[in-house]
Amino acid sequence: MRKGWKWIPTLYFAEGLPYVLIITVSVIMYKNLGVSNADIALYTSWFYLPWVIKPLWSPVVDLLKSKRWWVITMQTLLGVGFSCMAFFIPTSFFWQSTLALLWLLAFCSSTHDIAADGYYMIAQDESDQSFFVGVRNIFYRVAMVFGQGVLVMAAGSLSHYVDGMQEAWAIVFGVVGVLTLSIAVYHYFTLPKAKEVASRSLGNVRDLFVSFFKKKGIVVAMLFILFYRFGEAQLSKIASPFLLDGQEAGGLGLDNEHVGFIYGTIGVIALLAGGLLGGFVVARDGLKKWLWPMVFAMNVPNLVYVFLAFTQTADVWVVSSCVALEQLGYGFGFTAFTLYLIHFSQGEYKTAHYALCTGFMALGMMLPGMVSGFVQEALGYSMFFVYVIICCIPGMVIAKWLDIDAK
Repeated sequence: MRKGWKWIPTLYFAEGLPYVLIITVSVIMYKNLGVSNADIALYTSWFYLPWVIKPLWSPVVDLLKSKRWWVITMQTLLGVGFSCMAFFIPTSFFWQSTLALLWLLAFCSSTHDIAADGYYMIAQDESDQSFFVGVRNIFYRVAMVFGQGVLVMAAGSLSHYVDGMQEAWAIVFGVVGVLTLSIAVYHYFTLPKAKEVASRSLGNVRDLFVSFFKKKGIVVAMLFILFYRFGEAQLSKIASPFLLDGQEAGGLGLDNEHVGFIYGTIGVIALLAGGLLGGFVVARDGLKKWLWPMVFAMNVPNLVYVFLAFTQTADVWVVSSCVALEQLGYGFGFTAFTLYLIHFSQGEYKTAHYALCTGFMALGMMLPGMVSGFVQEALGYSMFFVYVIICCIPGMVIAKWLDIDAK
């Protein structure tokens, strides 16, 4: 019997849940609490920063303490932090206090990512690593469904029985805090102790960076990493507020229960299906053959939001179908992005270089997201989504210059 069943599902559930709460669910919470789209997009985009700088911080995590210690400590801090959210949300100063707290939680979450992924590699042999790779991905997605779907719907339902949305979200985060602390205690007893050797020293960090920026095609690669999701980075910050805003404001006027079901459940399932399909066709035919279909799949389905904004249909099944189509295309198109990062990272420092690529990928989500709220408020929802389509063009143009092997 493979012992990883005791801890891998809960480890990757604990990795995915904080990320989705901080990056995605926080947007819905602040919208429910009356914060403007401009402020939501600007300030919640800063939550990406710990993932941007994660490659700089990972050598320190690698050298100080064991990865098991980092995993349990970060889960404990995340549990305490989410419990504190339950205290601050009902206050009159919830905006400033929860923003500061969520940024600290984002740093804990990104540190947990470093430690958990590293621990996964050292706590198992290669056979078990291969066996459980699908399991870890599934439970990471389960965390996304739980966060974007179940918890958002729970907050909406609770708001009818307690004193409004503030109290409802306080209860939700209190439950998450207890759940995360329980997982930390569980892992204290179940995570096996593994022999650890630092994979790098601070002395060779300089070599990692120098060799990365000397790679062939670095300029095109950096432009592609930063602009491939230029449209999606802005769409993702405004999609939930659009679904929640009243029709008089240009939105669809849906409640949390419907948004959680549509965006957090159907959308996530479609995203996963798109990723699986993308992985299958690339494994069969190679990335070069499927690059352009994936590039178009990443961007063209964003047109469904133009349709929704101009029609303002409140039909849940029409909205669900549109979101599912967009997320299916996103999952399929994102496969090309991931595989290109792996392809570009090949070499002596491939693991570290891949981490650098993901840091710049987070930067490519952070910077456009910061301005998206201001643009939406200036243009309105309908023209904002037209603007998003225009923003997809740079990434599509840059893809033409990528150097990808035939297989």
